[in-house]
Formats: sequence, C-alpha cells, structure tokens
Amino acid sequence: MPAGVSTTIAPHVVVAGAGPVGCVAAAVLAKNNVRVTLLEAAPSLPVELRASTFHPATLELLRPYGVVDKMIGRGLIARHFAYRDRHMGVVARFDLGELGDTTNYPFRLQCEQFKLCQILLEQFASNPLVDVRFDSAIGAVEQRSEGAAAILGSGEIIEADAVIGADGASSAVRKSLGCRFDGMTYADRYLVISTPYELSDHMEDLSYVNYVSDPDEWMVLLRTVDLWRALFPVFDGETDEQALSDESAERRFQGVVAKPTAYEVAHRTIYRVHQRVADQFCVGRVVLMGDAAHINNPLGGMGMNGGVHDAVLLAGGLAGLLHGTVTGERFSEYAELRRRLALDFVQKHTHANAVTLTASDPAVRKEALEQMAERAANVGTAHDYMLQASMIKAVWAMETELRDIGAYPFE
Repeated sequence: MPAGVSTTIAPHVVVAGAGPVGCVAAAVLAKNNVRVTLLEAAPSLPVELRASTFHPATLELLRPYGVVDKMIGRGLIARHFAYRDRHMGVVARFDLGELGDTTNYPFRLQCEQFKLCQILLEQFASNPLVDVRFDSAIGAVEQRSEGAAAILGSGEIIEADAVIGADGASSAVRKSLGCRFDGMTYADRYLVISTPYELSDHMEDLSYVNYVSDPDEWMVLLRTVDLWRALFPVFDGETDEQALSDESAERRFQGVVAKPTAYEVAHRTIYRVHQRVADQFCVGRVVLMGDAAHINNPLGGMGMNGGVHDAVLLAGGLAGLLHGTVTGERFSEYAELRRRLALDFVQKHTHANAVTLTASDPAVRKEALEQMAERAANVGTAHDYMLQASMIKAVWAMETELRDIGAYPFE
C-alpha cells in the first residue's frame, strides 16, 4: 500500500484478458493493494506460440514482481540479433552485451509469453487480492458515477472502481467504449512455422534472432528453447489453406536449409498484420492497454513488450488514482504518454524494420541494408540503435511518470 494510505477495503479493478498484459496489470495492482478480478474468456490459459521475445527494458520493469529469474530458467538468452541477406549472409550483428553498463539484462530473452502468464498465475493462486476467472468473456463496459462495470457475456455484471481492457486486438472493451482504432493493414499475410530441426548447424553465424532480407521471400528466424520459429510473407494468389499446408512448410524450410528428409513441423499459423492505435487509452474509469490499445507488425518484437510497459505505468498509475496519490489529470497524462509512445516509438521502429526487410526494389533494399551495416560498424551508432531496439529508450521516455509511482527501474 502506498505510504500514508489507510483503508480497510482495498479498491477493486476488473481486468479483462489473462494474457501477459492483463496478468502483469493484475500483478501491479495487487502489489499496490488493489483487489483484482482477472477475467479470461478461454477455459484455461492459452498456450499457443505467440510473442516470444522479452526485451531488456521489459525485464527491468518486471524485476520487482519476482518473475524474471523464473522466466530466464524457462527461456533462452539471446545476446545477439542480426540482419542478414538471404544470399550473402550476415550484414549487421548487434551485441546486446555492450549494454551491460545500462541494464541488468543485456540480452533478449526468448521465452514464450504464456510462460510469463503461467508464472504469474501460480503467484495469484496464493494471493487473496487476485481472483482469476476463466470461461468469463467480457461483453461490454459501462461507466458509473464513481467507477465502472464489466458486463460479461453471460449477463453477469461486476461493479468495480475501474475496468482494464487487455482483451486483445478485437477488444470488446474498446468497442464498447466506441474508440476508433485508426491505422493500416499490410498487404501481406504472415505465416509462422516452427521446427525442432537445428538450423544453426547448417547456417553460418546464425544468431538466435535474425531478420533476413530478400526481394522475393524475406523471413525472420527466431530460436526458442525447443524450436526454430520462421516467419514468412504469404503473397497474393496463395490461399490460407495452401500456405498452411505441409507442402508449403516443406518448400519454405527447404529454401532455408536444404536437407534430404522432410521437416518436422511443430506449429503453424497465419495472420494479417496491422499498425493501429486507439484514439484514447482512457475513458472515464476504463483503461485500454496492450493489443486492445495498439497493434503493430511483429518485426522487432515490440507489441507484447509495449503492452507490458502499458501495464506497469497505467496499472501503477491507476492504483495511485484509486488510493488518492495520483490525480485524474495526471493519470490522463500517463495514458496519453503511452499512446504517444505507441505511435512515435513502437510503430515507427517496427515499420522501419518492415521496410528494411520487405523492399522489393533492389536499390531501396540495398540502401537499407547498407545503412544497417554502417550503423552496426560504428560503436556509437550501434550502441544508440541497441538502446532503441532494446526499448530502453522507451522506458527512459517514461522516467518522470514511472518515478511518480515508484516504478522506474534504472538508477
């Protein structure tokens, strides 16, 4: 409980969505003596392979919640990330170890997002402030004179002091508020396929995180504990069914590393990619965060990370608002800051990665790769780029606000 606050009944917040953003928001609220009802539409924790990269800045923000060491134990430390040309090999490699003077975690942690949720749900099981309810889809929210109400699909109404919408890109909370979700949709669909085959035994200087440029079929290769995940574009003329077929996976993997036997495919999914940001992150006592508030292409691994940053600042700020240590005006400033960072930092960086990788014009592609190579070759520019790519700069941009709520991780 914040210093100077005295209350016999803790404030109550409903959090919609038990993904990484909703779970972190619940942890932040509970740490600040706020009762949480955490609602998840699915019957159990979804364990599909989605985001799997945690950046150094995100690990710093998560450190106070006792989860990082457990995540490291269940994940894979990736000290380097590289930009490659599909035919020439490595163009630029960045060593996050050089950020050791800035962060306790000078690496990317390759750890599937559901593992963070599992760790937090294990903590919630013994925390009387957190009530986790599966099979509980939220259908709408309503403002109250002092608070908000969550209306479940079943018709049940849960009255609370506030509601957080962390219920994904198709957020019922956002739609209920009538918020716009402005932006664009990329022409290409993205296919993600995973294999246990050890690609690094057959590709020279393969890092655990690789962005691979090619005029015909660019790709991203990411290592997790058990699998190599490969992301490819799906072009016009190829149906979803064709892209998800065994033949498609085999053709694409054989194009990465040719081998005489067929590839084992452990997972496959296809999706459309958007760059969109809600016009408001806070309406009355209802707050949006994560994919409910902003979505972007996955090139750079900033979507889920940005959502966790939302959760730390906005859930922490909301706890202060409910306890009377943060004013409504100040909290609105927190929400607008997170919106600006989604627009000016995450969207900008991820779109730049898309341009670097996907350019079909040989001159544009060559220039982008040359610029990346020059950046990596210079100590100063490489260091500055890694501060951005690691999202440390994004947390620095919130220093004043995070200090307000006692959550700034860099000292």
